Amino acid sequence: MRLRDRVAIVTGGARGIGRAICERLSAEGATVVVVDLDLEGGRETAARLLSEGRESVALRVDVTRRADVVAMVEQVMQRFGRIDILVNNAGWDRIEFFLDSQEETWEKILAINLKSVLYTCHAVLPHMVARSYGKVVNIGSDAARVGSTGEAVYSAAKGGVIAFSKTLAREMAKYGINVNVVCPGPARTPLFQEITAQNEKLASALERAIPFRRLAEPEDIAGAVAFLASEDAAFITGQTLSVSGGLTMV
Repeated sequence: MRLRDRVAIVTGGARGIGRAICERLSAEGATVVVVDLDLEGGRETAARLLSEGRESVALRVDVTRRADVVAMVEQVMQRFGRIDILVNNAGWDRIEFFLDSQEETWEKILAINLKSVLYTCHAVLPHMVARSYGKVVNIGSDAARVGSTGEAVYSAAKGGVIAFSKTLAREMAKYGINVNVVCPGPARTPLFQEITAQNEKLASALERAIPFRRLAEPEDIAGAVAFLASEDAAFITGQTLSVSGGLTMV
């Protein structure tokens, strides 16, 4: 097990890609802290891991509130004594043309997708620096790499995650801390289903455009995250990995 005895925090772990990441890290031996605003969903994820004999706990956290994030990190440190892995997966989007969007939506997208990453990294990294060890995997999006109609602000937020992660990787390298980004393409998640509910043709069109002729499953993303969180990726930092079935090749 590549992650035996590691302690991992996964934001947005209640469902979809976040839940799959929690399950994969747990299967690799990690103790997983499931962080989500949806406590019931987080508890369901943690219960699944506990039923397989792995240690896990769910915490209700609003990652857009810095005080919540700081309190969560303190709680994890008190309980487990260290944080080895941080996966910033929490995300949200609304599909609409930029000129039809409102500032309230911009603020929500930026807060969940970008500012939350700043908050968690700022709270967690000092503990990793103190031990000269840590793995940070931030979830970006291929929308940030190539653009995506109807996702202007989301693309900007995820582009910020990529740029932030590269700079952070340079600053953290001297402490032995790896920082990388995984960018999913279209994936079969609850959020994607919500987005495509009003446009059934979108999913089938995307499937036809993807060389592998299918949407990503959450487990496809989780495998990439587990790799970057492991010692198999010890000499990899500042990188952005697309998991899109070949839809984007950049």
